Amino acid sequence: MVPLKKTLAVLFAILTTIGCGQKKEGKTIILQPDQDDGGLVLPDGFRALVVADSVGPTRHIAVNLNGDIYAKLRISKGSQGNVALRDTDGDGKADMIQRFGDYPNDGSFATDMRIYNGYLYFSSELVVYRQKLDPSNLIPKGQPETIVIDYSPLRWHNAKTLAFDKLGNLYVTFSAPTNTCEDWSTVIGTNYANIKGFDPCPQLNGFSGIWRFDANKPNQAQTEGELYATGLRSIVGMTWNDQTNSLYAVLHGRDYLHSHSPKNFSKWHNAVLPSEEFMKISKGEDYGWPYTYYDHFQKKRMIAPEYGGDGKKSTDKYAMPLMGFPAHWAPNDLLFYNGSQFPGRYKHGAFVAFHGSTNRAPFPQAGYVVAFVPFENGAPKGDWEVFADGFAGRDTLKTMEEARYRPMGLAEGPDGSLYISESKKGKIWRVLFKGDGNNFGETQLQKMHSLKKTKSYIADPPQPK
Repeated sequence: MVPLKKTLAVLFAILTTIGCGQKKEGKTIILQPDQDDGGLVLPDGFRALVVADSVGPTRHIAVNLNGDIYAKLRISKGSQGNVALRDTDGDGKADMIQRFGDYPNDGSFATDMRIYNGYLYFSSELVVYRQKLDPSNLIPKGQPETIVIDYSPLRWHNAKTLAFDKLGNLYVTFSAPTNTCEDWSTVIGTNYANIKGFDPCPQLNGFSGIWRFDANKPNQAQTEGELYATGLRSIVGMTWNDQTNSLYAVLHGRDYLHSHSPKNFSKWHNAVLPSEEFMKISKGEDYGWPYTYYDHFQKKRMIAPEYGGDGKKSTDKYAMPLMGFPAHWAPNDLLFYNGSQFPGRYKHGAFVAFHGSTNRAPFPQAGYVVAFVPFENGAPKGDWEVFADGFAGRDTLKTMEEARYRPMGLAEGPDGSLYISESKKGKIWRVLFKGDGNNFGETQLQKMHSLKKTKSYIADPPQPK
């Protein structure tokens, strides 16, 4: 039996974090980053260490107040779809890794893992669950409690992304199962050119939106929730911003501009359009899917070709995004930084994990970075920046499969560290700031700015003449 004094000392070590150091049995252990920063490229002054190397194909992650990490796995069968990790000796590396989750996995796009009011919330493709966290145990106690059930069949874009406000409300995505609500009866043979979309689109009824539920009520069907916003094709990254008391999300834009309208869109247009949208989600708003898309070059909401658009016709009928990111980058998580470890310019700004593209051929695939968007007064201040690079593993990616890692999940630790997960092997990094925060500025960002021009998976491909 372990002596009570020893048990309490270990528990105290886990629960206590100070800056970039952690207390262990009365001594402050200064976390040491990996010599190579775990392979990441970061702004000057930032360092990184690998918390765990390969916990499995990981989606979103959450970090508890005591530093414990919880990861959602992308598995489609069986149980045990969650992973819990703990660092017991204070070196920043996980030395306890345990699978758990007594619930059926029902699809390979199970996504979310969030902590809210002492509960661990997580989702399969069709169900939102929660379990009560127990400070004395790594694994939450009791059986998973069902909170929301999607009674529709499994479908494309089925991730259940979660967010929570300060009033006990749970926000859940029910994304659209198609690209542009195509009417396949308008296709002649295998030629998709000039395909039309259903008008009105029936998928706006029950899909392509965000629903609001009671975060504490069990076994809620979608019909018991309230439609909060509509016209949203596919959202995998969503969060509530306590500073502005508002919901924000990053949207996966549509595909196939060229194949659906080759007269008006070239293969180059197909690679660089439409934008992945960064949105402030307001109650009752319509964001235009499937009738429109956003063009970040023109900074306009454009009419989709399936509904009469030609790349020139725009509309002001629908809500606009805060900004547009490059096409097909797949923004898969969104985090507003509230810590104090990083320099002041990062406070309340947004980090976005880009999973990376799969369909920009014949041009190189792109994305595979973590970006940062400075914020001021609840809105972006300037352009997005590359914050973390090094995931792709090579300079040019012909296919998604060539990427070494695909950034997926983001979480903030109790000491202000930033945790990043990836979906191929399940590597988890912890990013620390070790520089001089009072003298952090453009000089420390120069090498990151240069990546926008030098890396083929970040820079837009040149337009063919």
